[in-house]
Amino acid sequence: MAKAAEALVVPALGESVTEATVAKWLKQPGDAIVEDETLVELETDKVTVEVNAPFTGVLLDIKVAEGATVEVGDLLGMVEAGEAAAKPEAPAAPVSEPQVVTEPAAPASQPQVVAEPVTAAKPAQPLSPAVRRIVSEEKLDASLIPATGKDGRITKEDVLNFLAKTPAVAQEPVAAKAPVQQTAVKTVVQQDNGVREERVAMSRLRQTIAKRLKDAQQTAAMLTTFNEVDMTAVMDMRNRLKDKFEQKHGIKLGFMSFFVKACVEALKEIPEVNASIDGTDFIYKHYYDIGVAVGAPQGLVVPVVRDADQKSFAQIEQDIADYAVKAREGKLSVEDMSGGTFTISNGGVYGSLMSTPILNPPQSAILGMHKTEKRPVVINDKIEIRPMMYLAMSYDHRIIDGKQAVTFLVRIKDCIEDPERMLLNV
Repeated sequence: MAKAAEALVVPALGESVTEATVAKWLKQPGDAIVEDETLVELETDKVTVEVNAPFTGVLLDIKVAEGATVEVGDLLGMVEAGEAAAKPEAPAAPVSEPQVVTEPAAPASQPQVVAEPVTAAKPAQPLSPAVRRIVSEEKLDASLIPATGKDGRITKEDVLNFLAKTPAVAQEPVAAKAPVQQTAVKTVVQQDNGVREERVAMSRLRQTIAKRLKDAQQTAAMLTTFNEVDMTAVMDMRNRLKDKFEQKHGIKLGFMSFFVKACVEALKEIPEVNASIDGTDFIYKHYYDIGVAVGAPQGLVVPVVRDADQKSFAQIEQDIADYAVKAREGKLSVEDMSGGTFTISNGGVYGSLMSTPILNPPQSAILGMHKTEKRPVVINDKIEIRPMMYLAMSYDHRIIDGKQAVTFLVRIKDCIEDPERMLLNV
């Protein structure tokens, strides 16, 4: 027996976050819904928030269109509990998939692609955002993927295993569809004569990034100092121990953990760099929460490695790896990105050789890492080829003097060029 309709409202969005933008409705009025299935995605100035179905039933109505601004507690739509009569609509989509594939696909592969959706005959389950993204990017038929999750749901690991085990089935639709999609796009462009610009509204996150970066330039007395570091010792250590490190800890050994540890040592020596300004007061932080800037699809995000001084290299690498996955999937929470005392940005992963990073308020300094490149340097009066990296430290001159900034950067250089110093705390 169906229950009375209930309101779907904007949930709590996190500390100090009161409003959001309706980014995307994943269901339409009349669609069947399953408990915990994502119905709509809300975009705040920090993260993307998913609003899930409170029970199995039907989405009756949508009260707020995509692009609208909403506040906590606002009405998004109406839902009704009960048996989902519209479920058969979902399996219908995979049937159209083989129809597209059969034309260009090799005859031998056709029975394999077409037969399985018929025999699968399993009720459609909602896909998580991570699974939905991979399925969409790889042009996969979700009904072909064996599900191992709760209630027969497909997990991310299921999709990755499916791709690894059946590359021919997974890749054929991509090869078949690509020319069609490209031709369609070109046709639209050719027909749309004279249109040479596109206006796209800035996302709430992008607006906040722009505002914060501009505020940092206008508020802080920002200055940047540079140095270069010889990466030979760290690279040698990593090459010697990376296999044993991964076998023991289950995580790969990267360079970021060395720089996080080096920054902690430097912050302890120069406490002003770990401080911030509040009005006419200096706030000195006696903890070391290091933000690691990550480029995510929705923009630059800075998740925080908490109490980095108390964590091992393995724990730091695990934290960074977990944040990277959450950033790609849009799963970072407000708590993940709040409260950092110092930030590290690595433009080197994109090939940057030199840059001047902008402060992440209210922090007073940020370290910019760059591309490691072999260059001739003088070592003991001899010219040698060494893997060198330029380091840039931007800082607020209101609290950090030039001598302190240079000393801080030199301390990082010393720790990286002689990593044992970090282990012995000398």
